[in-house]
Amino acid sequence: MNDLLGLRDRAILEMLYSTGIRRTELVNLLVHDLDVNRETVFVRLGKGKKDRIVPGGERAVAWACRYLYEVRPRIVVEPDCGRLFLSREGGPIAGATLTDLVRDYVIASGVGKAGACHIFRHTMATLMLEGGADVRFIREMLGHANLQTTQIYTHVSIQKLKAIHDATHPGAKLKPAASRAADVKTEAEPAVLLQALDAEAEGDQD
Repeated sequence: MNDLLGLRDRAILEMLYSTGIRRTELVNLLVHDLDVNRETVFVRLGKGKKDRIVPGGERAVAWACRYLYEVRPRIVVEPDCGRLFLSREGGPIAGATLTDLVRDYVIASGVGKAGACHIFRHTMATLMLEGGADVRFIREMLGHANLQTTQIYTHVSIQKLKAIHDATHPGAKLKPAASRAADVKTEAEPAVLLQALDAEAEGDQD
């Protein structure tokens, strides 16, 4: 059982790291929200009650598939709740349980940072910024409105967003890319984005 849950946990951590989705958004993922062929994740009713599609990344989707086919059928309890990630009891995993689980892994990693799920959200945004991603694309992934005005941020297609994710996220591929896209523009707003993430963390329970 521990081996099965360990594989589940790896899939959860990879998904948090690759997509930057919130704790509640991950808990609420349904099995059919994972599009294996397109390597995307459908996030339903995120903050502000808005749906969005985000790139899953090749590596995270590969781990999620292993969990989905090797673990989930062996721990699910009928009637199946339909959630992608299940608790050890075979039902929906609670947000508080997920926080405790992820926090334990963060502590065990020795990174010396306090927190749990939100660390992965912040790290995803930081790494993509450092990789050259335009702030607008990261906002799209995070499900943020424009950080400086009340206008809706520029909509980008999922194909373009996937290309940016593949080019700038170090965990997007099963094997590291030989080079990153050098022509991806970066706005002069990364500090604002990261400040907003910090403020968001203070209001969430990880």
